[in-house]
Amino acid sequence: MRTKVIPIVDLKSQLHDVQEAARLIASGEVVAFPTETVYGLGANALDSKAVNKIFEAKGRPGDNPLIVHINHISQWDELVDSVPEKARILAETFWPGPLTIILKKSSIVAEEVTAGLDTVGVRMPSHPTALKLISESGVPIAAPSANRSGRPSPTTAKHVLEDMDGRIPMLLDGGVCNVGLESTVLSLAGVTPVILRPGGITVEMLRQVIGQVDVHNNVMKPLQDGQKPLSPGMKYSHYAPIAPVTLIRGDYLKLIGFMNQEAGRLEDEGKRVGILATDQTLRSCNHGIRLSLGDREKPSELAFNLFARLREFNHLEVDAILAEGIDEKEEGLAVMNRMARAAGFHIIDL
Repeated sequence: MRTKVIPIVDLKSQLHDVQEAARLIASGEVVAFPTETVYGLGANALDSKAVNKIFEAKGRPGDNPLIVHINHISQWDELVDSVPEKARILAETFWPGPLTIILKKSSIVAEEVTAGLDTVGVRMPSHPTALKLISESGVPIAAPSANRSGRPSPTTAKHVLEDMDGRIPMLLDGGVCNVGLESTVLSLAGVTPVILRPGGITVEMLRQVIGQVDVHNNVMKPLQDGQKPLSPGMKYSHYAPIAPVTLIRGDYLKLIGFMNQEAGRLEDEGKRVGILATDQTLRSCNHGIRLSLGDREKPSELAFNLFARLREFNHLEVDAILAEGIDEKEEGLAVMNRMARAAGFHIIDL
């Protein structure tokens, strides 16, 4: 199979290209497409055989649930048992956008989508190509990130091709994703709303709208043996480049000293060392191959750059990566969640 890549420059004049992709979705195939968060790998969420093709293409474990994407709020009602008032308030405030809301599912959702859970995550993306693809296909689209399972999520079409070329029939190239991290996943299935995966819609933003919102204990630590993942991004090592990552957090001056010392030690062993850090920290680093996450005071910028930098280290063929931990405020919590999992929770606290 050759993956057909279609750059979408003008959605209005290229409607026939999106319709071609929509026909593939409707016929039970998978298509990679842009969203504002990361590129998704989509299939008909109501078709078990189609959904299984997502798992096959990604090499994704079957107990890792998917998110269902819709293009109009009216589609939501058929996918879930009921929509409580808090859910409608959140949808009116943040949709279309990078917020996934988990509710009790209806019977029409393919079992493979929910990995056997009695809940389903639904969101309405804001990317115009994604919305048009869903509309033209006529079905809700189940879609995880369009990468091989465990690797950094793709924020450009080039990233998708690195992992998926020849595994899927079509890729719609919509340019660079402007958020850069997967959506926030918020469960409303219990008494208190709880964030299962942080993202561009922050806990601070959610609390301003609906009041109390908890953050799941496993956002910054792995699940224990026997615990089922309630959301994508909870159970497995995710977002990892080829080289092992060590996440370092703590006092700023101690962090700089440790990174320089550890990078020097690894270089003395003959290893190529990657340093992933903020602009402020990199000014004091004198070892390794240094890539910037951006300005420490702009967490949305750090989020936007993270996956692209992790993939860049693959091309630079480093043997080890030392990554700077950041404050877990605003989008910083999402960045730290992704870095901790990229590091397999190999974290050094100073």
